[in-house]
Amino acid sequence: MTKAARTHPTRIAVDGGGTALSYAELDAQAAAFADGLRRRGLRRGDRIAVFTPNRAEYFPVLFGLFKGGFVAVPVNAKLHASELGFILENSGARAVVFAEKSSGVVAAALGSSPHTERIIVGRGGPGSFAEIVASGCSAGFADAEVDSDDLAWLFYTSGTTGRPKGAMLSHRNLRASTMNALADMCDFQPEDVVLHVAPLSHGSGLYALPAIARGAKNHVHAGTSFTPTAVLDTIERERVTVIAFLAPTMIHRLVEADSEHRTSTLRRIVYGGAPIDPSLARKAIDRFGSIFVQLYGQGEAPMTITYLRPQDHHGKAMSSTGIVRTDVEVRVVDETGSPVPEGAEGEVCVRGDVVMQGYWNNSEASAEALRGGWLHTGDVGRFEDGRLYLLSRQNDVIISGGSNIYPREVEEALLAHPAVKEACVFGEPDQKWGESVVAAVVTSSTVGAEELMVWCRDTIASFKKPKRIEFVGSLPKNAYGKVLRRQVRDDLTAPGSP
Repeated sequence: MTKAARTHPTRIAVDGGGTALSYAELDAQAAAFADGLRRRGLRRGDRIAVFTPNRAEYFPVLFGLFKGGFVAVPVNAKLHASELGFILENSGARAVVFAEKSSGVVAAALGSSPHTERIIVGRGGPGSFAEIVASGCSAGFADAEVDSDDLAWLFYTSGTTGRPKGAMLSHRNLRASTMNALADMCDFQPEDVVLHVAPLSHGSGLYALPAIARGAKNHVHAGTSFTPTAVLDTIERERVTVIAFLAPTMIHRLVEADSEHRTSTLRRIVYGGAPIDPSLARKAIDRFGSIFVQLYGQGEAPMTITYLRPQDHHGKAMSSTGIVRTDVEVRVVDETGSPVPEGAEGEVCVRGDVVMQGYWNNSEASAEALRGGWLHTGDVGRFEDGRLYLLSRQNDVIISGGSNIYPREVEEALLAHPAVKEACVFGEPDQKWGESVVAAVVTSSTVGAEELMVWCRDTIASFKKPKRIEFVGSLPKNAYGKVLRRQVRDDLTAPGSP
């Protein structure tokens, strides 16, 4: 960002919600924020959580953390207090940056902990982002000297145990992801207007890095929910050229919305999180043009494994995740870790500078995921004609609306209810969301589906709660007592099932 500020000082770097910052102003504000944190006793390497919905201030916060040598811990602003609390405790966060409306969630997450400083964005006064920036000094501020392998971003991704794991992304990892984005996904230019509607804590935030590196204008869409008409209004009004990241369900809603908006300025739409239905792809291309590029990646290899190019959005290729990304190695292996021939099925493994260093404070999971020097994704796939086809997910992750939902964390929420003896959660196809959450539940006493849904909503993020709950007498298990999740799914989704 410092380089972009020198090259394009007067260009608008970010705007949205009534705030606009030039590159020079963004650089100065980020430096002052970093210096203000130092003056409060925070030191290089300290983890700082960012728990706020999309807003223009996200940029000086994030780049201020990078400038100061701190470790950013971006957190989905929709998470429940208990989920936020675990991440704050697990990461050892020294501070949390949050929007004023999230004060109650943050208070519940932190409890009486005196160790985590609270920084509010969106207003002034003591403890605010504005106060810290005002207390810092940008003049003569020197960016922290960091090594390529120093930790830059803790990307929390849920695991099959129900507890999130912090993927450790170094400065090298972020640089590799950024360079790959410029090489494969979008060649950002200073003239681009980049729209951010997906959470900056995840994919859209990662794609802000190459956009900033090239001096593009980043427009942060106002509002906390995705409203198709408002997004189309923004595209037309701001003359947007690139949408940084969308989930397929968002594309579906844009296609179904009013088609009178002028969107001819668009030259690239990046999407991912789930495959796109071919019929939807055709409608989207008819509406917006052949400007779509799909990514396949994980938090452990942020946004960077394979990609489906605009010219590949047709025929059989549409059911693939495309070709291997620049400067990344991908192979499919058998149970012994040996590569399988093209056309054979196996686990997808990745190697390259984009792959995480490991999981924060979890050496066992790190060793398992990175065995043999390759990231084992847990996804089953095969190569054909140079393209990767995903067949299933070993970890049974549910992707709904572009967000990952892991069955175990929903099951644990259900099992905490006194009437629930057993629970098995899985995803089923959903035309609107890609997949929806279904739970098969064995109970010890009478309880209604609505009560269990409310129970989950009060325990985990609302988007993770089941959309459908089926009550069963028992769950099928193997000889070792493990629930046969796929059999449960097949039984409850077969024609004629409840």
